[in-house]
Amino acid sequence: MSAPQCLAVLIVEDDDDIREVVASVLANEGFQVYEAETGARALELLREIPHPSLILADLMMPVMNGWELIKALSQDDRLATLPVIVISAVDEEAPQGFRRVRKPFDLDEVVRIVAELCLRRT
Repeated sequence: MSAPQCLAVLIVEDDDDIREVVASVLANEGFQVYEAETGARALELLREIPHPSLILADLMMPVMNGWELIKALSQDDRLATLPVIVISAVDEEAPQGFRRVRKPFDLDEVVRIVAELCLRRT
């Protein structure tokens, strides 16, 4: 499955290996990929880059976790409508209105979900 041109995804994940593998797979599918290792870095990056089509966010991260990132996004009118896919090994439900991918995950499933959500936003 190949992504339409110029669809951007922000991956927020503190595990370098997971972040890099997901970024590589999505880039190979044609997505523009941005990476952040914490929620705080993601917010900084969102001020510097064009708004992505969606955000893939881990819940358990240092500095600013995924829950805090989601709260910060919801309080910013420019960012509140960005879809967030919650990625976590923690056995918690995703907040209402959010998709969830449970770790360990299947990369093909992640690509499928990202493509599906991105296409809805074009």
